[in-house]
Amino acid sequence: MKIKKIEVFQVDYKLLDQEYAWSRGQSVSSFVSTIIGITTDAGLKGYAEVCPLGSAYMDAYAKGVPAGVEEIGRHILGQDPCQLNLINHLMDMALLGHNYVKSPLDIACWDILGQATNIPVCTLLGGRAMDKFPLYRAISQGPSEKMADDVSKYREEGYRRFQLKVGGDPDEDIRRTKAVLEIIKSGDILVADANTGWLPHKAIRVVNALEGEDVYIEQPCPTLEECLIVRDHTPQPMVLDEVIRDVQSLMRAYDFGAMDVVNLKISRLGGLTKAKQMRDLCQSLGLAMTIEDSWGGDITTATIAHLVGSTKAEFYFTSTDFNSYNDVHLAEDAPTRKEGWLDVPSGPGLGIRVKEDLLGEPVITVE
Repeated sequence: MKIKKIEVFQVDYKLLDQEYAWSRGQSVSSFVSTIIGITTDAGLKGYAEVCPLGSAYMDAYAKGVPAGVEEIGRHILGQDPCQLNLINHLMDMALLGHNYVKSPLDIACWDILGQATNIPVCTLLGGRAMDKFPLYRAISQGPSEKMADDVSKYREEGYRRFQLKVGGDPDEDIRRTKAVLEIIKSGDILVADANTGWLPHKAIRVVNALEGEDVYIEQPCPTLEECLIVRDHTPQPMVLDEVIRDVQSLMRAYDFGAMDVVNLKISRLGGLTKAKQMRDLCQSLGLAMTIEDSWGGDITTATIAHLVGSTKAEFYFTSTDFNSYNDVHLAEDAPTRKEGWLDVPSGPGLGIRVKEDLLGEPVITVE
């Protein structure tokens, strides 16, 4: 079996909640999601998705994905999509970095491998360890009263894990977090996610004000070195996200004892092949994981579900259902939340059927 054609589609999503805001004054109300379709000479077609959170969150640019795929695509045409290590080697040889471009190409090949073997991707990733898993809800940055009200609303919908977007003024961030601490109940999980937004001295003020509270601090500062300063000044458990980019950065942070949980974003790592490597390493090191991506819809949500579903339950910290935030649904049988939980698809490959009529015409075709 060989790759015959690669098609690139772009679809606009709008947020159901109008706006999503986080640190450094960043916010979005809509997204450009890139859908990749890989067709083989055997008639199988695999799909994948990459959807950057705007253009300033991490080094991923939605308008650059088609050009990147065109650059890489000719190097994997004619190759067997089931030879995933070779596909990744060829992509790395063709284009240095730009993992967000490689990610959907890798995932589409996993979808094809699952279809060819009639096996769900989660089984191929190591075996089905969970049939369903609990989700977190991201709470957009805003006034403390509004954030507490949002947590209360989503708690009524079944969520028991919440990620507060902080990383702004320290006094306001303390108020935001304490307001939510008054709402949540025993057994809930609360993460105050600064998304690199604090300087160390501001982060230390916030985490010291929260000492003794049941709350995780996520990525307080932009660099590992700055996060380590904060780590030295607080007993609060810490999650690292933006600085975890590959095996080397993970091991460096682990050697410093910098975190209790890591956030693995599939597109930042370059797809499922490298995300599986990182996931397996975390399990060997005894690290809990948030497993997710930068953003996405039905296809991204299904992809995340397969990686989570093949993860040992004791190492799973949390994840989210991106398709519940958006106004467009591209797969009628994609997993959807049920009282704050998400099922792992059971069909072959990603286990979803993409509505091709909603994709429009490809912006680029490589064949």
